[in-house]
Amino acid sequence: MKLRSFLLPLITSIALTLAACSKEAGVDSPTASGDSAPIALEQAHDALAAEGKGFTVGALMSANPVYVLFDPQCPHCARLWEASQPLLGKAKFIWVPVAILNASSAPQGAALLGAPNPAEAMTEHEKSLLSNQGGISASAQVPDEVMNQIKRNTELLNRLGAESVPFIVAHNLRTGQVVTQSGALPTDALAELIGLGQ
Repeated sequence: MKLRSFLLPLITSIALTLAACSKEAGVDSPTASGDSAPIALEQAHDALAAEGKGFTVGALMSANPVYVLFDPQCPHCARLWEASQPLLGKAKFIWVPVAILNASSAPQGAALLGAPNPAEAMTEHEKSLLSNQGGISASAQVPDEVMNQIKRNTELLNRLGAESVPFIVAHNLRTGQVVTQSGALPTDALAELIGLGQ
């Protein structure tokens, strides 16, 4: 019994660690010039609020948004998108696109940011990605302003010390502490991370 109670958390931890997309070797992530100083955990939420550019879904009046840095080409990000859907009535999520995986990442991130209804576009994109169809089509001609924002978002990911996406930053609603998580989570674990669990 003791061995089982020890192994279950270990196996769960390993599985969650594998539920993320890491930066690809040899892929140049777009970076922006500017402050490249590391961001301490305590300042992560404030830094994203001040510098990150994404789109908001969920309980728009919530005072404590959950930031999700994601690459549009990451299937684990797509799974986190699905897992977050049952929590949208209780939490506000801000999805912040970055480009670390391949050449489609930035154009698709730009298409999502510029969509008339980003939540609808994201749902369509993630369904396409999970069915191995590559996601929504996007123009290779990304406006400089939008490309620069994706570069700044990617730089924020780097300054946060994240090595993979999705990367979650939130204030736990119960404790008030800043929490982070690399990798996708099922709905129950996501709710617990952000302080919505029992």
